[in-house]
Amino acid sequence: MLQFDRHRRLRTSTAMRDLVRETHLNKDDLIMPVFVDATINGREEIPSMPGIYRYSLDSILDEITEIVKLGIKSIIIFGVPERKDEVGTGAWEDNGIVQQAIRLIKKNYPDLIVIADTCLCEYTSTGHCGILKDGVVLNDESLKYLTKTAVSQVKAGADIIAPSNAMDGYVAAIRQRLDEAGYKNIPIMSYAVKFASSFYGPFRDAADGSPKEGPKDRKTYQMDPANRLEALREVASDEKEGADFVMVKPAMAFLDIMREVRNHTLLPLVAYNVSGEYAMVKAAAANGWINEDQIVYESLVGMKRAGADLIITYFAKDVAKKLKDSF
Repeated sequence: MLQFDRHRRLRTSTAMRDLVRETHLNKDDLIMPVFVDATINGREEIPSMPGIYRYSLDSILDEITEIVKLGIKSIIIFGVPERKDEVGTGAWEDNGIVQQAIRLIKKNYPDLIVIADTCLCEYTSTGHCGILKDGVVLNDESLKYLTKTAVSQVKAGADIIAPSNAMDGYVAAIRQRLDEAGYKNIPIMSYAVKFASSFYGPFRDAADGSPKEGPKDRKTYQMDPANRLEALREVASDEKEGADFVMVKPAMAFLDIMREVRNHTLLPLVAYNVSGEYAMVKAAAANGWINEDQIVYESLVGMKRAGADLIITYFAKDVAKKLKDSF
């Protein structure tokens, strides 16, 4: 008698498939990126990211209100200052654009988790994530300004600091400085595994953060996309230095790394579904080549299946709307 396994028994109906589903996507998993721009009035759509906007300070609450009404509980905020200089003063001054936005948001929505991206690339005239001197991005000198930035963001009301600058020792330096300033209970969401990726292109348009002087890329401080073991070393270092979350960025092309990191850490793991990933899906959907809703759902579920606990994604609002219904 012919014998074989009947796996299809568990696929016979929607209810049966729901019953045995292993991975679930919830609103609590989602973190929505928000851009606040000191150089504009109102809002401006980012051409390479359809549906995503930069907001002026007097219009940002419109976006935050929509996010909160959709049931999204966390945002990560990025800023574009009015002026830039060699040391990124706009990143760490108390009246910087991000600091003003954080105060405004927390005043109106105190329960919303506000994550502050801690980097210098949007604020330096060089466009680099640290201090540039003689064509080299200086590591230790950059830490001085990054720690000042973190403290100013927390002082403004940030709930979580998310350093994305890729300098060595940034978690240790920020943790020490936050503790000294009396902010021992503020968590650090480390961009522990940040690859020097081409998937960031639209974000650099959004935040005006492309390198303008010195090296034309960030390969001397962000990771080589070909490397796997290096990712585990980075995570181990950040854990030891005091990270409370670790992140893999980008996500879609690096799900193998996501799984490796998940297998090596007990910390909450964050996936960053980056701008290039968003733009590709939007472009294909606009041409009628794919079902956008289904592709987005499969992509985000894939990140969770690979081990992510949280997902930073420009699709957060779209997904939150759809989660009211069934994909």
